Amino acid sequence: MGTTNFERLQGYQLAEAVADRVWGLVVPWDRFAKDTVGQQLVRAADSIGANIAEGTGRGPTRDNRRFVRIARGSLNETKHWLRRARQRGLLTQDRAEALFALLDELAARHDAYLTALGKSPARKRT
Repeated sequence: MGTTNFERLQGYQLAEAVADRVWGLVVPWDRFAKDTVGQQLVRAADSIGANIAEGTGRGPTRDNRRFVRIARGSLNETKHWLRRARQRGLLTQDRAEALFALLDELAARHDAYLTALGKSPARKRT
């Protein structure tokens, strides 16, 4: 199986690492924690990479930028659910801080990727 363009992106690779770490943290939780916070956290974390992948399939266009922005929203949602998990005693402070550091690095890569894609062209007003 060949490597696709999105798989070469460092931001995508980091998004995969975040999602895999989140999965590993959530799996041992009890059923109630998994069904409430856990599912939301995993879905948000998985969505970061999924949106990057989908956007690259649309080319270096406005659609690609839109999906990268959606991925950024998922990144922020992941932070929200991590905060909830930490506050509810599902994560240690050390584990939460390690994930927040990865998410901050990923956010910086998102910003750089958006810059590399360029700004969307101004629309003509009629």
